[in-house]
Amino acid sequence: MHLWLRLPLEKSEPMDDDLDNKVKNNNQTSEIVDSWELWNSFRLLCDHSSQLCVALDISSTLPSINSLGRWFGEPVRAAILQTNAFLTNAKGYPCLSKRHQKLLTAFFNHSIQAIISGRSNHKVSPVPEGVLSGDENYIEDAPVRHALSPYLDYVAYLYQRMDPLPEQERFEINYRDFLQSPLQPLMDNLEAQTYETFEKDVVKYTQYQRAVAKALVDRVPDDAVSTTRTVLMVVGAGRGPLVRASLQAAEETGRKLKVYAVEKNPNAVITLHSLIKLEGWESLVTVISSDMRCWDAPEKADILVSELLGSFGDNELSPECLDGAQRFLKPDGISIPSSYTSFIQPITASKLHNDIKAHKDIAHFETAYVVKLHRIATLAPTQQVFTFTHPNFSANASNQRYTKLQFEMLPDMGSCLVHGFAGYFDSVLYKDVHLGIEPNTATPNMFSWFPIFFPLRKPIYVPDGSPIEVHFWRCCAPTKVWYEWAVTTPTPSPIHNSNGRSYWVGL
Repeated sequence: MHLWLRLPLEKSEPMDDDLDNKVKNNNQTSEIVDSWELWNSFRLLCDHSSQLCVALDISSTLPSINSLGRWFGEPVRAAILQTNAFLTNAKGYPCLSKRHQKLLTAFFNHSIQAIISGRSNHKVSPVPEGVLSGDENYIEDAPVRHALSPYLDYVAYLYQRMDPLPEQERFEINYRDFLQSPLQPLMDNLEAQTYETFEKDVVKYTQYQRAVAKALVDRVPDDAVSTTRTVLMVVGAGRGPLVRASLQAAEETGRKLKVYAVEKNPNAVITLHSLIKLEGWESLVTVISSDMRCWDAPEKADILVSELLGSFGDNELSPECLDGAQRFLKPDGISIPSSYTSFIQPITASKLHNDIKAHKDIAHFETAYVVKLHRIATLAPTQQVFTFTHPNFSANASNQRYTKLQFEMLPDMGSCLVHGFAGYFDSVLYKDVHLGIEPNTATPNMFSWFPIFFPLRKPIYVPDGSPIEVHFWRCCAPTKVWYEWAVTTPTPSPIHNSNGRSYWVGL
């Protein structure tokens, strides 16, 4: 059983007179009504029950865009459109303002149903169904359509004119808000199906090909093309997509290439050998069945290519792997990628919180999940967390990191509830060629990575005008790497995943 709490969608904004009164009367301020505050109070009384949902009454006036955005992270099940929210078009029929149309379309995208409520305010004569459908055989005494049918027709029109989902979104729709544990690429060998999915990401390998091509042109001047052979090592070659992209870049630029393909997964190595034989690359590619951290290379590489990035950039141990592999890179060698940076932002994610809460233990709240974020509200712009650069020949190099970030909530939003932090990455492959999922710079039409989600054991209430301060650690031990995180403002949370007790990535 679910309980739907019916609330008006409203948040009154303080007027200039209110601000003047606040200055004059100090503590006496005009009351600002925010229906989200009512919802949050009731939700807290019910201990974030997953059986509690919201039905929003939509009237003729709407709060600010940022205030509306909070509701997309909440369990809204219905939008109740009041008839007084409708305008009248030139033909006398009901219609909605641009802002109402945009809001309703966003609700449709989140599977929120629309309900029409109120008295008909438009003088449109209700007629039998047969007349509207053009049915010549309709019966004179056929039932007359409901008085609110014109409103429903308009809502149906808005729904039908929505753009179809892009191919990428259709592919990802079953993953929306589905919590997945991140890969353990060093401890576990990937399954064939996982390789197959990643290999379909044409955009990613096109970017890699562009990066390798630029590196080859910079490495070998035009007058040395016929006499110079570039040594390129693909570390973590998988079933060969980076090998193919590198050879295509060499062909495109007219450069000679010698490739070492290093892969530790014996099943992938078999497929890789078959690919090389099929394509006739035996003279160009040498397959090395070994962990890149253990292999002794017969010669130094000019270019080191890898695809070890995770949703948070470094969360699949790219820094540790490349630090181990850079010993076979020439002092002036090139690493692709050359750097990567992680980002986070606070979000409201009621569904994700309840899904984790259903496990009834702390460990699941101290685990970072890969998830296609959908029913969420982003509450502040992203900020950088950790950056890694390769190659890194510093004698005292450490992959441990710590940062403290303070997020200012979006203006005019009001108070909010933070369920955790969404994480992303952006990577510089080479010079101006980049790859990433950070929302502001995300590579279009790429599906290899979903964001990562760092949950909070207890959601943090952030009052209107207050910032939220979070601390992040990347911790390293001889056999594992893990993250710890904690909020200190506006209210402190425990340090999550202390000493990697719940979630870690094995070396």
